[in-house]
Amino acid sequence: MILQDRVAIVTGAGSGIGRAGALAMAREGAAVVVADRSAAAGEATAAAILAEGGRAEAQATEVADDAALAGLVEGTLARHGRIDILHNHAGIQVGGPLTTVEPEGMDASWRVNVRAHFMAARLVMPAMIAQGGGVILNTASNSGVFYDREMIAYTTSKHAVVAMTRQMALDYARHRVRVNALCPGWVDTPFNAPFIAQMGGRSAIEAYVRERIPMGRWASAEEVAEAILFLVSDRSSFVTGHALVVDGGESIA
Repeated sequence: MILQDRVAIVTGAGSGIGRAGALAMAREGAAVVVADRSAAAGEATAAAILAEGGRAEAQATEVADDAALAGLVEGTLARHGRIDILHNHAGIQVGGPLTTVEPEGMDASWRVNVRAHFMAARLVMPAMIAQGGGVILNTASNSGVFYDREMIAYTTSKHAVVAMTRQMALDYARHRVRVNALCPGWVDTPFNAPFIAQMGGRSAIEAYVRERIPMGRWASAEEVAEAILFLVSDRSSFVTGHALVVDGGESIA
């Protein structure tokens, strides 16, 4: 197994891509700390991992709360003695153009999508340096490498994640800490609910996906989990500062 005995923290692991990634890491031998703002969702993911014979524990964590993030990292180090993988996945989607997005929406996007990634990485970095290396994966979006109509808060925050990831990678490569960004496109998860509502319902979004994406379909969370495994394992041992786009060709169409 490619992650045997490694310790991973995954935020936003209660559903969607975060859950699929946590399950995939556990299947490959990692002990996974499942962090989610919903205690019930986090416990459900951990239970699914345990049911498959994997190792997992859940910790309810609001990533916008610095103290909660510190508790997550400190608790993991106290129990396991190391952190090999941090997948900063938790995020929010605020839709709308400049004139309709409230300042609070922009602030929330920055706080959850960018600052929380920064804080979690900042908290784990000393331990990763001390142990001789580690991997940080920051979830951005294909909206971090191109532009969506009427998504100013989301697109701005995701571009910032890509830039921050590259800066972290440059600064800490000498410490054997690799930092990359995951940039999914349309993935069929509950995360899309705000945009589906904005588009006018499920049938409208299905038509949009068929027309907009060259491959003509959504991705599944499990497909994106395969990219996660690549980026957090030694299969990508010489990859750092990269924004891996997984979007069925949307960003080049």
